[in-house]
Amino acid sequence: MNSSSAAKPQHPAPPQVSLRELTRRFGDFTAVNRVTLDVARGEIFGFLGPNGAGKSTTIRMLCGILPPSSGSGTVAGFDLATQSEQIKNQIGYMSQKFSLYEELTVEENIDFYSGIYRIPQQKRKERKEWVIEMAGLSEQRRVRSSALSGGWKQRLALGCAILHEPPIVFLDEPTSGVDPISRRSFWELIYHLAGDGVTIFVTTHYMEEAECCDRLGFIFGGELIALGSPAQLKRDFPGEVVEITCERPFELLQRIESLQGVHRAALFGSGLHLAVENAQQAIPAIRDAVPDLELRLERITPSLEDLFVSFMEAREAKP
Repeated sequence: MNSSSAAKPQHPAPPQVSLRELTRRFGDFTAVNRVTLDVARGEIFGFLGPNGAGKSTTIRMLCGILPPSSGSGTVAGFDLATQSEQIKNQIGYMSQKFSLYEELTVEENIDFYSGIYRIPQQKRKERKEWVIEMAGLSEQRRVRSSALSGGWKQRLALGCAILHEPPIVFLDEPTSGVDPISRRSFWELIYHLAGDGVTIFVTTHYMEEAECCDRLGFIFGGELIALGSPAQLKRDFPGEVVEITCERPFELLQRIESLQGVHRAALFGSGLHLAVENAQQAIPAIRDAVPDLELRLERITPSLEDLFVSFMEAREAKP
C-alpha cells in the first residue's frame, strides 16, 4: 500500500477543560488544592461536593472570574491565568439563582443577553426564536419572568446562557428548587446540547442527576478525592454494601452500627445501608445480633451516596 492511500493517524481532540494542580488560596486558607482533571468535548462532567468543598471557587476560576494562585489550566484552549476575557466569550454560565431580570419579559431578557453577548443584529431574531422554542415559552414570551414557574425560569435562564452558542456551559446547581418533572425536562435539554458537541460542566447535589453524567469528580476540603464514571466509581467501592429493610430502622441502627465488620451504617429511605467488609459474613451476624426484629437483607450495588460518604470518611481519616 502506498503512502498516499494509508490511513492518517487519528489524534484525539484536545480537552475543552484541562487543569493541572490548580490551586486557589485566600490568605492562609486553601479553597482549591492542586486539582488535576480533563473534560472532553461533548462530555457531561458532574462536580460533586458538600457546601464549602471548593466547587464554586473552582468554577469561578474556570469562568475567568478568579485567577488561580498556582497551577495551570485551560478552558477552550485559553489560559486561565492570562486569557480570562477570551474564556468568557467561549462559555455559558448558569447558576441556581437563574440570573434573570424579574421585571423584564421573556423576550426582553433574551434581548438583553443578546446585547451582553454582542450577537450580531442580523442573527438576534433567529437566536431569540430558537431559545423560545427550545424552552417551550411561545405562549409566555410577553410574560414577566417574575410570573414564571421555577421550571420555566430554569429553561429561560439556560437559553439566555447559550444564546451565543458557546462550546462549554457551566451549570452551578441549575436544578435547585425546581420540581422533579422540571428537572427531568432540563436534563433532556442537557443531553441534547452534549449530543451537539457542547461540553457540560455541572455541579449538583442530586445523586440521581449525578448518575446521568458521563464522569464525576468528588471534591472535598478543596481536593479532588475521586474521579471516574459512575460505573467505575462503584466498582472501586471499598468493601460491600448491605441494604436492610425493617419496620424500626432507627432502633436497628443503634443496635448494629458497632458490630464487627460494619464500617458504616446509615439511614437510607425506609431502611439502612451498611458498608461492610464481607456481605456474606455480615448478613448472618446481623440476624444473630437482632433476632427479635424481622429483617430483609441483601447485598446491593453501592449508590453514589454510599460512595460519596465513603470517600469523605476516608479523606477525613487521613492524618
